[in-house]
Amino acid sequence: MSEIAIKAEGVSKLYRIGVKDTKHDSLSGSILSALKSPLDSFKRLQGLTSVKKNLEADDIVWALRDVSFEIHHGDILGIVGRNGAGKSTLLKIFSRITDPSYGKILINGRFASLLEVGTGFHMELTGRENVYLNGAILGMRTHEVTRKFDEILAFSGVEKYIDTPVKRYSSGMKVRLAFSVAAHLEPEILLIDEVLAVGDAAFQRKCLSKMDDVAKGGRTVLFVSHQLGMVRSLCNKGVMLRHGQVDFKGGIGEVLDHYEQTIDSKFGNNAYVEFTRETQHMANIVSASISDDAGTPTTVYDVFDAVNLEVRYEVNEPAEGIVISVILERNGEPLFYSQDTDVHPDRFGKRMPGMYTTKVRLLNPLKAGRYVIHISVSRSNAKPIERHSDAFVFDVIEKSFDPSMKSYYSKRIGVIATELDWQITNFEPQAILDRS
Repeated sequence: MSEIAIKAEGVSKLYRIGVKDTKHDSLSGSILSALKSPLDSFKRLQGLTSVKKNLEADDIVWALRDVSFEIHHGDILGIVGRNGAGKSTLLKIFSRITDPSYGKILINGRFASLLEVGTGFHMELTGRENVYLNGAILGMRTHEVTRKFDEILAFSGVEKYIDTPVKRYSSGMKVRLAFSVAAHLEPEILLIDEVLAVGDAAFQRKCLSKMDDVAKGGRTVLFVSHQLGMVRSLCNKGVMLRHGQVDFKGGIGEVLDHYEQTIDSKFGNNAYVEFTRETQHMANIVSASISDDAGTPTTVYDVFDAVNLEVRYEVNEPAEGIVISVILERNGEPLFYSQDTDVHPDRFGKRMPGMYTTKVRLLNPLKAGRYVIHISVSRSNAKPIERHSDAFVFDVIEKSFDPSMKSYYSKRIGVIATELDWQITNFEPQAILDRS
């Protein structure tokens, strides 16, 4: 068997606004469709012909453009990128749900895809019947599925409802059974989209462990997710898509580090932001800033620098329980969430209209990398009145380390390179010998 499991060569996908992307699975299906709707077919073909004449027309949208890469057997490849980068379109092409407009793909091995909740399920059939149906689609014999059935059922956790039609399953139940089927029926290649986000935290951990087992067994996984922490822990290689094109590919650490560098604040890379008030609420955030301990506004910090956040907000009517919240995030994973009432519950009291300022010194030392701050104002623990995602993006760099300590800190596991005060108690070795 070739070492290459999946290969994309110049894969491109374009859509013309107002023209449907129709795919037929057979020649007879295409002929039947043309006979049923000759005018629609003529218009569609006419539209595609005009597309070929002018590939840069205003009504042409490139979902993917000249995407090329290889995945070897046993690799777990993470595909990352912002919304609209073309990640899901690429998986749909690999899964043969849609065809590329240009280019070609090679898939070497039996594959299963999990792109949406209940992918490949017939909603009128029971869970049990769908397990066997999916096995047949993967080319497995009945006795092979039967041998795996109890393991699939135990992993999914839907034993009680296995003989109930899938249409009555919750979205979480569907994804648990769908993933369990895909992971246990031993496809050589497994394609997974953001669908795992539907499951609860406990099930996501089970999925990660199972996919790790799948990869160690020599099978190949192509994984798309916005949960970068999950991508980093699971994958060994990565591809970053940007505007439908490959922006960067390589080891997963390098790819995610590059992706972080492309994240920009919605409000620009500034240390001070004034927020436009679109609607007057009970309370509005007016401005915010980040600075070092000297009070200098900056978006670049040394690992030992403190990051000080200041938020100015206005209370527009007498209210109780006004709370300012902050989330610090790295690699798409929240590091912590904090409110300005955490250690001062008395601040939940009534506040009169006026301008207020709240300040906080964020946790440090942070390891080198790019961080994102989200801020919001809410009433007690209710839904935020106003939220500003990606309010600040700042970088932490290693510039003041003792050279002898630099590698020690940079290679530490985790995000925070903190020094804890360990207590060491001396003991008498003879006491241990006496007990032996």
